[in-house]
Amino acid sequence: MTPVELSRTVLRAVRCAVDDGELTVVVPARVVIERPRPGGSGDYASNVALQLARDAGAPPRQVAEILRDRILQDRVHSAPGIAGVEITGPGFLNFTLDGADAALVRDVLSHGLRYGHSLALDGERIELRIPAHEPRAEVVADAVSHIVAALGGHAETVHIPPGRTEDPPGRTEDPPGRADGTGADGTVNLRPVPAPPPPAIPLGPDPTRWALLHPAPHDRPRLTPDHLVQRESNPLFRVQYAHSRALALVRGADDLGFHSTPGHVGDTPEVQDLLTALADHPIVLVTAARHRAPDRLARHLVATADAFFRFHDATRVLPVGDEKPSAAHRARLALAEAAGTVLAGGLSLLGIDAPEYV
Repeated sequence: MTPVELSRTVLRAVRCAVDDGELTVVVPARVVIERPRPGGSGDYASNVALQLARDAGAPPRQVAEILRDRILQDRVHSAPGIAGVEITGPGFLNFTLDGADAALVRDVLSHGLRYGHSLALDGERIELRIPAHEPRAEVVADAVSHIVAALGGHAETVHIPPGRTEDPPGRTEDPPGRADGTGADGTVNLRPVPAPPPPAIPLGPDPTRWALLHPAPHDRPRLTPDHLVQRESNPLFRVQYAHSRALALVRGADDLGFHSTPGHVGDTPEVQDLLTALADHPIVLVTAARHRAPDRLARHLVATADAFFRFHDATRVLPVGDEKPSAAHRARLALAEAAGTVLAGGLSLLGIDAPEYV
């Protein structure tokens, strides 16, 4: 069971509890699933009971108990894969899944570059209004369009002539309308802080796009040679290098005559951090689309790359010497391959290449 499927299961439990009169609340549009925080347990957690408690007129733990019973009942009929549900703290729901780590890696590898794509914005049409002849706004709108399309929506860019846009630069502001911030007519004013003049030494397409997308809309981008340096201080290099290292591990395994097989990788902090980054990817895509913020995806890719390097440095993915490939090696390789897949898919949505060799 993936985080998206788990979110749907919890949402279905809320809806059933409302239909049967156990809860008197407005059913939320979606339920956020995340990795447990300190003090939590299991594979995933949700604070939905705390969010609903006030409207329900009941303590959060009581709401959590209602939802837990619904979810455990649901797993027998239509939601297999949930091994247990525990309530912690004031009312957090903590979920333990059957083979959760292997299932997550398997899900990434089966979907490939489309991992995290969904129908979260199915049928939504958005008009991105940007200042005409402004390079950064153009690049941001293009990335937003790709991310929205990956979630089933459609975004169209409209160029506003100078003097007709009133919002100050650095704002991604939506006209009054729907609860998610989009105007009633589907319009969005997209005005990141403009790009500086092009540098004397051209950066090239990928470093330029990254330099314009990685900073938040209200931050001024830097078009400097730093984006060309192949060292850890360059976030784009870290992301692309992590992807190439993952592919190198796959090639190395092929030379040794074995391939990846998702399985239990271990419970070390390095493994869990990387699994968390992979599990968060679908949620990050939805957040980036709804907030028209590709910078969130860019920062998530940096975090995923950093988690991959910590895992890579702390774990022997490939056998050495006379060591024979084991199930553990195959599972570690699958996790590394999944990390490379997420990095390649995210870079693709940003319009940036994921090279095989760096």
